[in-house]
Amino acid sequence: MKTFHASGKRKQAIARATLKQGNGLIRINNRPLDFTEPKMSRLKLMEPLILAGDVAGKVDIDVNVAGGGITSQAEASRLAIAKALVDFTKSDKLKETFLNYDRNLLVADVRRKEVAKPNRHGHARAKVQKSYR
Repeated sequence: MKTFHASGKRKQAIARATLKQGNGLIRINNRPLDFTEPKMSRLKLMEPLILAGDVAGKVDIDVNVAGGGITSQAEASRLAIAKALVDFTKSDKLKETFLNYDRNLLVADVRRKEVAKPNRHGHARAKVQKSYR
């Protein structure tokens, strides 16, 4: 039995997915997908599974995700799941389906928080007030 590994990143969150043949069990940090809260995150995680169709029922996916916030973790996990499914099926049709639905299913969003600068009171790009009189 072959296993497939894929990773996804979003902001500070990093998700690592392990996919192997099974009967459709999806676990996020060793908890079943059905217990993922909030509901919006659960729906985001289900998107690649719904688009993959019957393939999702033939595999077990374990996702370990750390860092970031709830939404970032969900989006990183979603990316990892989609990449793993494409690797497993080796299907250009599935890849095309993912890209047409949402490019972020297969391509990481590389935007990051801008680093705060000194003497700006915690703001990254706030301008310093100047008075010439």
